[in-house]
Parts: sequence; C-alpha cells; structure tokens
Amino acid sequence: MLPFPLSAQQRYHVGVCDWMVLKRQKLGEFQLARDLGADGVELDMGGLGQRELFDNKLRDETEAHHFKAVADSLGVEVGAVAMSGFYAQDLTKRDNYMALVADCFDTMDRMGSAPVAFLPLGGCGNNWATDKQKRREVVKRLHDIGEAAKARGKRVGIDTPLDAKGNLKLLREIKSEGIAIFYKWQTIVENGWDIVRDMKALGAKNICAIHASNTDRVWLRNDSTIDVPAIKRTLDDMGWQGWLFVERSRDTSMVKNVKMNYGSNVHYLKEVFGIPYPSEVTLDSAGRDPEYVQTIISRSQKATDELGITWTPVGQNVLNIICNRYFRLNDIYAEQLSVDSLVLSDISSTISGNDAAKKLKSLNSQLSTLNIDSKLYRSHFGFEADLSKYLNPEQIETVKDVMTFHVVQVTYDAQLDMIPTLKEEEKQQILIWLKEARELAIDAESSKKKHEVFGKYKGRINNYLSRRGYDLTKEREAWYERLKGK
Repeated sequence: MLPFPLSAQQRYHVGVCDWMVLKRQKLGEFQLARDLGADGVELDMGGLGQRELFDNKLRDETEAHHFKAVADSLGVEVGAVAMSGFYAQDLTKRDNYMALVADCFDTMDRMGSAPVAFLPLGGCGNNWATDKQKRREVVKRLHDIGEAAKARGKRVGIDTPLDAKGNLKLLREIKSEGIAIFYKWQTIVENGWDIVRDMKALGAKNICAIHASNTDRVWLRNDSTIDVPAIKRTLDDMGWQGWLFVERSRDTSMVKNVKMNYGSNVHYLKEVFGIPYPSEVTLDSAGRDPEYVQTIISRSQKATDELGITWTPVGQNVLNIICNRYFRLNDIYAEQLSVDSLVLSDISSTISGNDAAKKLKSLNSQLSTLNIDSKLYRSHFGFEADLSKYLNPEQIETVKDVMTFHVVQVTYDAQLDMIPTLKEEEKQQILIWLKEARELAIDAESSKKKHEVFGKYKGRINNYLSRRGYDLTKEREAWYERLKGK
C-alpha cells in the first residue's frame, strides 16, 4: 500500500525542489520526498552552464521510465519540472531557447505529464524589466514559449522580481495563456511587500504554482515575516489550488541537515493547509491537560532530534510512541496511587489496633507493587516492540539513553576515566549493569526515581570493584587531582 497517495479531491499539494535537497535528477529524491512526508518533487532539468542543452539524463527513455517507476512505487509525484539553469543563464542570449523548452516539455511527459514548468528569469540581469530593448526580447521569447506550452497542454511559470501590478502588466505584454507566475514568497518578503495583498491583486488564474519558502534563516514555523495561516485563508478565498514547493527556509544553525530543515517545512505547510500527514501512530492526548501534553511532546522530541528524524513521517510516529509511553506510565502510577489511597482509607476506617493496620498496609503495598510491576512489564516490552517498527536496535538504544538522561554513557565514561587500569571484562560488566539499570529506570515514575535506580546499580558496581581489589577512595582522589590538572 502506498504511504500517502494523493487524493483527487486534495486541493493543495506540498513538494520539495530536488536541486535544493541535493538530489537533482537522482533516484533517491523520491525516497527522500517520501521520508520528508512530501507529496512530490519539483524535478530539475539539470545544469546548463555552457552546454548546448540541459544536463538531462531523463532525455533517455529507459532512464526516464526507471525514474517514473520508482516514483510511482513510492507514491511520489513530479508536480513540476524546473529549468533552474536559467537562474544563471540569460534567456535572451540562448538562440536555442525553444529546443531547451521542448526538452523540458518532453521530460514533463515522460514523468507523468507534470502540469507546470518553472522558468526563472534571474539570468536576464537585474534591469531586464526596465531596459526597454531587453524587456521586448524577454516578452517575445516568453510569448513563443507560452504558445508552445499551450499547444502541449502545459503552463510555464516564470519567476520575476515584480509585484502583482508589474506581473499583470508583463503577462498582458506576453499575451499567452501558456505563461503564468510561479509565485515566490521570498521575493515578496525581500521587497517588503505584503504577500496576502499581492496574491489577491495578482489573482488565482495567474498563479500556476508557489515556491512556499523564504531565504535561509529559520524554518517557516519560526518565520515572523510570513503569516502562513493568513496566506492559506487567502488562497482558500481566491479558490486557488495547486502545488506549494519548499525551496529554502533552512535553519542556518543546521543548514546541512536536509531532513530536519525540509521535514519541518513540509510538516508545517501540511499542518496549516490541512493536508493529511502520513502518521500511523495516534497521539494518546485526548482528555489530557494541554500543557502537560505539550511538556511531554517537548521532552519526547529530544529523542527524535538526536536521531535527526524530527519533522519526518518516521519521526512523527516515533515521537508519538515515546509520548504515549510517558502517558501510559503516568496512567499506571496515577491509577495505583488512587487505589492505594482508597484501600488505606478503608483500612483506617474499619480496623482498630496499630499492628493489624500495619500488617494490612504492608500487604496492600506488596500487592500494589505486584500490580504495577505486571503493568510495567507489559508496557515496557510493548514500547520496544512499537519502536522496532520504525527504528533499528542502535536507534532504540539512543531513545532509551535520551529518556534516561544519558546516565549510562556518562557513568561509564566516568568509571573508565577514574580507573584507567580497568580490565576489559570489568568494563563489560560495568556496562551490562548500567544498561540493566537503564531498563528499570525507563519505567520509573519521575526523574528522581530514575536516578535512584542508577544509584543502586552504582553501589553494586562499587562493591564489585572493591572485591576486585580496587581502592575506590584512592582511585577517586587521584582522579580528582587529574581533573584539576586539566
């Protein structure tokens, strides 16, 4: 079954630009798009430079068929095909511009009749819109391209530095229904214009697709210069539908982390635009205090952050599994506390005599422990089984370490640093016990209780090392001196 097939009724679709996620015309772009939760990709034609034609491997029918088969198998669409080479190449100086465009149209057909081609005009220079001679040539060529596109049932979306008024004037000059605006939020923000007002002025019929991102600085969800919910409401009111492609909006503190950057932006756009996001695990948050739920989500996200899978479908499922684990622990301990309080109340009201009350209280405590242990046992192994659907054993270890504050590694490293002469079998035994402590600590009801579990095992380790002939007092004093020296 495909993970998230596009619905014919789905009004908005979210994709990523393959050249920006470092997968330009690479088969891996489709798996990456799926990993990010995107509906599709904006596939690039390849570099242009001083070549006669684009560096387009999909000109080969066999290669194109392979690409299409992989995309189909993963449920990922090619929503647009980009001629990004024209970011740097001047359209007015390419005598074979119609051959280049025809190559793009052919590729669109091979990849499933993508409806839109992207043509940036950045290579024409900064003044083409005001230079009358240059503008006439741009308009002439765009008219030719638009008519060719219309004849083949396509539209070419141009990227200009103009606002709505300027774009409408340009489109009237071009006089071709095959040309529209590939709307870019970044351009509007950089010029200090209002996206909502500008889109309304431009009109739905003149926007064929949207580059729904800003320049690299922060993720869209953290970008105060773009009101995405207001944009969504405006597009709804305009009756627009189509593709929103994430081009940039990377967090510059982690600019090379493709999955975190693009996963965050895809997830946010889908969240705001009401597009189903692929998640199999439901967050068990119903009936819980919203502030408590948010606290648990933030705590759980530390694990997916460390794994580098936050804002991906896999990361969302893992996040929900971890949150649900915390919720379940809370329920177990809260339920038992309620039972204990009720039983103790009954004891105090029906039994006289301190000895009898104490014995019954002790018996109840033992029964409570057995009841909790039984529930924790089932919950413990169910948690690991759920994680194993999405993570490998090493990643599951990471989740457990995050949930127990990395005490295993911190304590293990400290032991090795304190006693450099430890034998391999001693190191192994220490690690075994620390991981055993982690398995118990992960079921504890609070951070204090988790540390208490590790404290008991640290005592066991100290006793073990003492029996092996180590003078821990001297070892610790020598270690402190070494630390001071550092």
